[in-house]
Amino acid sequence: MSGGVDSSVAAALLVEQGYDVVGAMMKFWSDEELASSCSSESSCCTPTAALEAGWVARQLGIPFELLNYRETFAERIIAPFIEGYASGRTPNPCVWCNTDVKFDALLEHARSIGAEYVATGHYVRRVDGPAGVELWRGGDAAKDQTYFLWGTPRDTLPHLLFPVGHLEKHEVRRLAEARGLVTAQKPESQNICFVRGSLRDFLAEHIPGEPGPLVDLESGEVIGEHAGARFYTVGQRRGLGLWKSHLERYVVEVRPETNEVIVGPRAAVEWWGLEATGLNLLLDPTNLPDEVEAMVRYRTRPERARVEALELESSRFRLRFKRPQFAVTPGQSVALYAGDRLLGGGFIARALDSAFALERVG
Repeated sequence: MSGGVDSSVAAALLVEQGYDVVGAMMKFWSDEELASSCSSESSCCTPTAALEAGWVARQLGIPFELLNYRETFAERIIAPFIEGYASGRTPNPCVWCNTDVKFDALLEHARSIGAEYVATGHYVRRVDGPAGVELWRGGDAAKDQTYFLWGTPRDTLPHLLFPVGHLEKHEVRRLAEARGLVTAQKPESQNICFVRGSLRDFLAEHIPGEPGPLVDLESGEVIGEHAGARFYTVGQRRGLGLWKSHLERYVVEVRPETNEVIVGPRAAVEWWGLEATGLNLLLDPTNLPDEVEAMVRYRTRPERARVEALELESSRFRLRFKRPQFAVTPGQSVALYAGDRLLGGGFIARALDSAFALERVG
């Protein structure tokens, strides 16, 4: 229970369906942070959210546990997040949280107290397929969260429940209001849960850096000054610090080792393929189709792609898209689908075959 409306309604529905429910929130803040009241309505899993989750649990008549996962979260989520930005990648901590914390550490705790399932408020559908449990896109296309769940260990699928996965957001709020839950009208979480304030301020606090050159991909000339390589991501257009404001340039590559940010025209941030690591499949690898639909960013349209060079032992693979994709960003995730079914995914290691470079060669 994150203290939001989705997990609150998920708990309520399970109680009504006859499950023996225990509410739980993972604590990752320190007592000092609690004392400073650094929570925000736009973040989940804050000290304030813990109070609200506890209130909902009391309304539902279920026990509520505040579980201390501060060290786990710092080691598995925050440290790799900082390291990713420091090395020029753009990480997605929500994927790690679901994979390493919710459906690993939390599931282990659930088993220790005799619980059979871990349930969350994710917008994803659990489907009992012919070969076992499958994950499908949520009933609300605008809220679907399967993109963040590609890393879920396959053997945990039978132990996961998503009570609101088939619903639309307005239906969830209506159910919360009908039950008088205190979180019924709570605003949605917008921030990364462990980032207090702006992401830029967080990165500046944790990663040393200084201004440096913006280098044009085509001419090799310095055409501006960036505020610090750690603040930039592939595909970024705004706030680049160009000396000529009429130029349309996008971030093509971040090079922290030389403190350079490489920029170029839009075609330079469109790629025909990618190489990914950390492969995780939610089905038998022999059943993975040669052609899949792939998403390289959250809330984008999936694109048909061919799976090439699948290396199960090294957990690596390559994709070749039917059409070039914008901002294929190292550190981000690529999620694989067959229609609405989530098949798995990996972390983008590098983009392949720039549409811009191929045009120039052609």
